[in-house]
Amino acid sequence: MTTALSRPTCTVMATLLAAPWRVADELRVLGRAGGGLEVRADVIGDIDPSTLREYVRGDLVYSLRSTAAGGVFVGGNDQRRRRILNALRRYDLVELEDGRDTSPEMLAAVPPHRRVISWHGRGVDLPALVARFTRMAAAPARHYLLVPHALTAQHAMAPLRLLRLLNRSNVTAFSTGETGVCGRILGPWLGAPMVFGQIGGTSDEVPSVERLLRDYPFPTLPKVDRLYGIIGRSITGSLSPRMHNDAYRVLDHPALFLPITAREFLPAWEAIVTGLGLPFGGATVVAPFKEAALRMADVTTGPAAMAGAANVLVRTENGWRAHTTDPIGVVGALGRAGVKLTGRKAAIVGCGGAGRGAAAGLKRFGVTTVLVNRTVDRGIRAARMLGLDFVPLDRFVPADYSLIVHATPVKDDLLFPVGNLAGDTTVVDLTYGRRPTALVTAARRRHLQVVDGWEVLRIEVARQFRLMTGRSMPHAHSLEHVT
Repeated sequence: MTTALSRPTCTVMATLLAAPWRVADELRVLGRAGGGLEVRADVIGDIDPSTLREYVRGDLVYSLRSTAAGGVFVGGNDQRRRRILNALRRYDLVELEDGRDTSPEMLAAVPPHRRVISWHGRGVDLPALVARFTRMAAAPARHYLLVPHALTAQHAMAPLRLLRLLNRSNVTAFSTGETGVCGRILGPWLGAPMVFGQIGGTSDEVPSVERLLRDYPFPTLPKVDRLYGIIGRSITGSLSPRMHNDAYRVLDHPALFLPITAREFLPAWEAIVTGLGLPFGGATVVAPFKEAALRMADVTTGPAAMAGAANVLVRTENGWRAHTTDPIGVVGALGRAGVKLTGRKAAIVGCGGAGRGAAAGLKRFGVTTVLVNRTVDRGIRAARMLGLDFVPLDRFVPADYSLIVHATPVKDDLLFPVGNLAGDTTVVDLTYGRRPTALVTAARRRHLQVVDGWEVLRIEVARQFRLMTGRSMPHAHSLEHVT
């Protein structure tokens, strides 16, 4: 039977991939968290670690990652040995790649308490991973690090199962690739002593140290007895983990909200529901998986059925229940902005799950609504599903409508002109980002009433939080605590 797991703290380890003077602010953030630093000498060269001591209170680890292990070092064995042993005089720990760096001569030169023995390779199942660790553990070390690259969601679960099986305090294991960020975050609650982020890197797959510390409770590990998450193909910029985890902290609610990146919905869903090691209570679902989530559900709410898409799945006694919060997100944001819906004629630009959800919400409140889409076949299908009219994008006349909802992922271009919109037109843009979108910028320039994606987001996330936990989200009407 699965039991709740908790540990008081873990070490936040940053992989340094840029010259220290370029990332001084990020290093200071790491220092305040008491974290350690893995210096990727194969990327930035053999820098003097004394320049890092003013920032880092934890261990300094020297890493000369080879191409076989996913790094860029291509030198010979003699050069590699000289560089590692030279680093041993100045760094707290040195990384030794299993096989290449674990010869009797190298092990004799590097004391066990100064070793991090690592393996980076192709994703494997649990028995193969156990065999790999057994071989690594033949050489004593301060830490062991196993990082397979998973091509399937099931392989991505193997490092988490390994952590539970070994129950050791000196083994960190997580996967890259399919659903990898999820396991990287969860690992410390399953026994891993470290969680890895990056400083100065550009990979979307590796969270920055700043994001680790803002979105999750690290370095502390509060009690967790239930997991939730957000699943999609591209969720790097999502604020949902930060908002949910911040609310758990305020409420002292024993849960953790994880990012789950996947290429295909159903294999990833089946893997995380059974393979994370703690009960999985539900998830926010984003494009392009909303229709697949609806098909997978055991029970469907009326709004989700009407929209033909679900953006929330919640575990119940009767199985997975599908919801959509897109209707309440749009209608609720308009209500908070003081927009009266009576007498409005609305156009929904975009017929994906979010657009159909918005249309379903407006239709329920009696708003005359028309769907607009670039792809005619998809637009016609959506209109038939909802019982609404459809207009192709190239025939769309924005001035005919007093409410326009933009529900495509396009941020930087205008899909339709706003120059002829009446002064009392309201524009809703479901897309959000660090900068105002092209549509929001153009509409505000015209002094039109604008409801941006942030306003919709905070209403939807608060509703999703309540559906998952049964509790009200603190700060539900403010994003100040997460921006």
